[in-house]
Amino acid sequence: MQLEVVTPDKKVFEGEATSVVFPGSDGEFQVLNNHAPMISALGKGEMRIVSSGKEEKVIIDGGVVEVLQNKVVVLAESVLED
Repeated sequence: MQLEVVTPDKKVFEGEATSVVFPGSDGEFQVLNNHAPMISALGKGEMRIVSSGKEEKVIIDGGVVEVLQNKVVVLAESVLED
């Protein structure tokens, strides 16, 4: 699936991902390929991106995620890359 992570300042990540774990406002949740369409609020915490067999961790300070037709867009308030 295509993943794009952006903040008001910059684009943090853009590319293919096989799995993304988000810090939801009510707990962690995972998005995989062919996930159902959704929009969700994100809390402060660690976002884990699995891409090309490697895991990248990004600390976000809240935001929103949209999942639609294997495209995931994260609008984060701010990030602190791990």
